[in-house]
Amino acid sequence: MIFAICISVLLLLFLAIMLITHQLIKLQFGRGSYQKPPTSALFYRDYEDRYERKPVSFFSGKNRLQGYLYGEGNRKGVLVFAHGIGAGHENYIGEILWMVDHGWQVFAYDATGCCESEGKGSVGLVQSMLDLDAALTHIETDPAFAGLPIAVMGHSWGGYAAAAVLNLDHNITAAVSISGYAKPVAMMMRYAQKYMGSAMVLMYPFVWLDTLFTFGKNTFRTAVKGINRGDTPVLLVHGSEDELIPIPKLSVIGQVDKITNPNVKTLVIDGKGQTGHGTVFRNAESLPYIDRVNAEHQILCEKYGGNVPDDELAKWVDSLDKKTINRPNDALLNEILRFLTDARERKTD
Repeated sequence: MIFAICISVLLLLFLAIMLITHQLIKLQFGRGSYQKPPTSALFYRDYEDRYERKPVSFFSGKNRLQGYLYGEGNRKGVLVFAHGIGAGHENYIGEILWMVDHGWQVFAYDATGCCESEGKGSVGLVQSMLDLDAALTHIETDPAFAGLPIAVMGHSWGGYAAAAVLNLDHNITAAVSISGYAKPVAMMMRYAQKYMGSAMVLMYPFVWLDTLFTFGKNTFRTAVKGINRGDTPVLLVHGSEDELIPIPKLSVIGQVDKITNPNVKTLVIDGKGQTGHGTVFRNAESLPYIDRVNAEHQILCEKYGGNVPDDELAKWVDSLDKKTINRPNDALLNEILRFLTDARERKTD
């Protein structure tokens, strides 16, 4: 009798912890949205007088995702782009249009629970791979892309996806993973420990089980397993001082000793002002101006005790040279372009 009571209590405790874990994870992965004005970021509306795009929607699970084809008619190939968590593909509009200017079609989309796409939330760290899988499946069934090389590129959440999607059956010419994490559950635990302390290590089994219940066998499809599944050329890019996904512990590039694919190249960004998680995209020539803008913003915040009036903030943002701030990292993108070109030529040999 006592034994049965103990088992019942333990079972109830287990279920309670699982429920709490699930709710905490659900809160962590809410909907992503674009920054509201005033903002120094540029979006498609800032380029629409010079670039056309074709809206394309497709399903990932039960959710309809909104995507766009940029550079329709370019013949170098189709680059499918997966964005980072918390926002949408237009946060990378400069990089997308740079690739268009250099001859690639770019198919970019807002992932589940992000911006223009459906979904109550972004679900979890495995979801980016599932959305990229759905995007590739859509492209592969569209005769408009027949005969064109298909490459994938992603950053952060999308950086994981660009490598992990190689676990699945797609004819991918090349993959570029930028600032990606290697294992979703390990990345989840870093988030949790950062905000809730080292005691969160005790929650690891519950986080792992919740991920397993949510994503099933896809939980085991890590970035490294995807890369090692074949010989697809893969370029791994990472900032040397990435504060969100540090190289030694969590990154894909940090697992290079476990990679057996002979066609993997690595690129560590260590230029001043370009070593962080998002700063890898900064153009070196823009850095002095960006530093000046950051200093001005700090002064403005101090003037108003951290609560800058909306009209003052809008006036200051309107005075900024947004094109300089958002100028793409030509050096990095040229490296990526060379890598994609080499992979495409190897594929056609």
